[in-house]
Amino acid sequence: MYLPESFPQNIYQAYSYSYPHKSAYRNFESAIPIEEVWRKEKKDALFLYLHIPFCEMRCGFCNLFTVAKPAKDIVNEYIDALERQTKVVAKSIGEHQFVRYAVGGGTPTFLELEELKRIHEIINTNLNLMKDIPFSIETSPETITKDKINFFGETNVQRISIGVQSFIGNELSTLIRRQKMNEVVQALDLIKSSTVPVLNVDLIYGIEGQTLHSWMKSLQAVVEFSPEEVYLYPLYLREKTGMDIVIQRENKIHIRDENSKLSMYEKAREFLIDNNYQQISMRMFRKNNLKLNEGPVYCCQSDGMLGLGAGARSYTKNVHYCSEYAVSRKNVKSIIRDYNKMSFDDFNRTTYGFALTQNEQKHRHLIQSLLHIDGFSFSDYTNRFDSSPLDEFPQLSELVDYDLAFYDNTKKLKLTAKGIAHSDAIGPWLISKNVKQLMTEYQVS
Repeated sequence: MYLPESFPQNIYQAYSYSYPHKSAYRNFESAIPIEEVWRKEKKDALFLYLHIPFCEMRCGFCNLFTVAKPAKDIVNEYIDALERQTKVVAKSIGEHQFVRYAVGGGTPTFLELEELKRIHEIINTNLNLMKDIPFSIETSPETITKDKINFFGETNVQRISIGVQSFIGNELSTLIRRQKMNEVVQALDLIKSSTVPVLNVDLIYGIEGQTLHSWMKSLQAVVEFSPEEVYLYPLYLREKTGMDIVIQRENKIHIRDENSKLSMYEKAREFLIDNNYQQISMRMFRKNNLKLNEGPVYCCQSDGMLGLGAGARSYTKNVHYCSEYAVSRKNVKSIIRDYNKMSFDDFNRTTYGFALTQNEQKHRHLIQSLLHIDGFSFSDYTNRFDSSPLDEFPQLSELVDYDLAFYDNTKKLKLTAKGIAHSDAIGPWLISKNVKQLMTEYQVS
């Protein structure tokens, strides 16, 4: 048999980049003080994530927390609120040190240079960021400029991620993405000629009308720019997105079948490996022998993350929290307006998120370890939870039996090539019943 009977028969279930999924979050019974959330946490190796929920345009596939072309006063009020939140959080979490820093969105470079400089000052004045820590930022072909690139070089940005998605015009039209190829080429040339050491490029496969030939053309175009990292995303159709609205209206399918997606993934994997890239996860490929500034040790399974801004999530051992989530323009704008009105006192507490029992902590540790090239360490799990993972997750043996995983010489459980290809089924397969129920009940707004 090709797959275990209990295993999802659909390969493309969901991307398990975090656990639990945001659709499992709910209002807490009562507000929890931020100081209480962080009181017992290890805070010497934190990840700082800053969310900018603004874009030049909203792509048809996008279900991120963002709004296109906001009014100028909304942006100014947002940065004011971000400053209030940063000051409150810095005091609430106490002595701390950040060893990773990322600015995402949305599109952070939608902001003007002076606005980016102001945010940089807010963060560096109020929070303890270790010198020369890995620092990444997201951009788009329409919003990156030479002045912004120069500023990133001055502020030690080490990674710029840019969403290109496709180099083929009709595929971009299907994705409802207005993009000029000359802007894409100029943006990639600009980043590659800068002092920022790592360029990441995102591509999407599984688009209606996309063929293996057109997919390979996009991959070949990307490799010509020699990015240090490439991310390959299978196309998912999400509720309330532009593509969802169009499909409902036209009663047409705008996404390829699973077998086509898998073929595209396999060809892309082979192509990138042949072109000197190493696979890190199902989506991520990195140049072989790339020397990165790894900075101090950070472990996503055990070290916390602090999120700032509307839509940003914060992770501690026992509590994950954030503002509420939405996709539709109307509801995203409403949440941003509420965020902009928050006082210093409002930022002192959280009202929305997920409290992790030890069982949920175990699921999180397993999923975040197994879906990465480093694999899942039985000894790390046992040392942390004082229990046997095979006793609690007997389906791990099935992964080995069906050639989805193997044990390496250090006794780590790692996904095989076949297993990595099935990551978007393995992740959901390992979700707890409680989280699955909450996700099922959730209604996207």
